[in-house]
Amino acid sequence: QVQLVESGGGLVQAGGSLRLSCAASARTFSTYTMGWFRQAPGKEREFVAVIRRSGGSTYYADSVKGRFTISRDNAKNTVYLQMNSLKPEDTAVYCCAGGLSYSGTASHQYDLWGQGTQVTVSS
Repeated sequence: QVQLVESGGGLVQAGGSLRLSCAASARTFSTYTMGWFRQAPGKEREFVAVIRRSGGSTYYADSVKGRFTISRDNAKNTVYLQMNSLKPEDTAVYCCAGGLSYSGTASHQYDLWGQGTQVTVSS
């Protein structure tokens, strides 16, 4: 049973950077498409980024494109989200998710979820 654990969240000023990590507890990590989602207070959970199994294909929400970078290290069973030029509107709980089948921008396409890590961007 694979488990996902996020880390790296925290408080940062606007314009700053954070790197989130999501560590998987199973060697089958490399078989999962991995995505990042976020949910701000009073808002629906929204898609942030996704990376395919090989790491060679990524896709981002328009709101983060050019600022965030998703990557993975299958040898370490870890997926990352590098967040630069952070804005107050990026404040949210960020969750990583894994999908064994095709997984895109919709939450229901993913099979596994981490507990989330809080990212707060101050103005």
